[in-house]
Amino acid sequence: MSRHPCVRWAQRSDVLFITIDLPDAQDVKLKLEPEGKFFFSATSGAEKIPFEVDIELYDKVNVNESKASIGLRNICYLVKKAEDKWWSRLLKQEGKPPVFLKVDWDKWVDEDEEQDKKPGNDMDFGDVDFSKLNMGDGEGFDADAAGGDDVDLEDSDTEEEENVEQASSAGGKPDAKASLATASGGAEPGEKA
Repeated sequence: MSRHPCVRWAQRSDVLFITIDLPDAQDVKLKLEPEGKFFFSATSGAEKIPFEVDIELYDKVNVNESKASIGLRNICYLVKKAEDKWWSRLLKQEGKPPVFLKVDWDKWVDEDEEQDKKPGNDMDFGDVDFSKLNMGDGEGFDADAAGGDDVDLEDSDTEEEENVEQASSAGGKPDAKASLATASGGAEPGEKA
C-alpha cells in the first residue's frame, strides 16, 4: 500500500505551485491531464517505500506550459491554469481536504495583493547608481575610506623570496644555503633552530 507525502500548494491567478516533500525521491512519475487530474508516484528511502498522490484539481490546466523540477528534498510543480482566474480551493471535491494537503505559506499571496506582488514591482532600481556602490571591478575603490590599511601589494614578498632575490641579484644564482636557512627559520643546515 502506498503512503501519501506532504503536499503543499499556493496559487496565483495564472498558476499553481505544488510542492511534494519527499527526500531522495526515486522513480518519480507525474501525470497531469488537461481536465485537472494530477497523479504523482515515487519511491523513497533504502527500503524503496512507495508514495502516491492522486487528486482532481479544481479546474482545467494547460499541460504543455506546466513544468516540474525534481530536487533532493522535494518535487516542485508549476502548473499553468487553463484560465487566468483564482480558484476557491485546490480540489474539485468539496468538504475537508485530505490531511496530507497543506497551504504553502512561503509562496502564498492573497488575490487582492497579487497586483502588488508581481515579480519586479518591488525591485525598482531606477534611482540607484550602481557605479557608486563599489560592487564592481574595484575601480573607484578607496581603501582609506573603507578603513583599509596602507598595504602595497607589490612588496608583499615573504622573507624567503626576498633573500632569494637578493642572492640572485648579487651573484647571479641564489645561494642554496641561504634559501634553506631562511626556509628552516634561520638555522644553517645541520644546526637546530
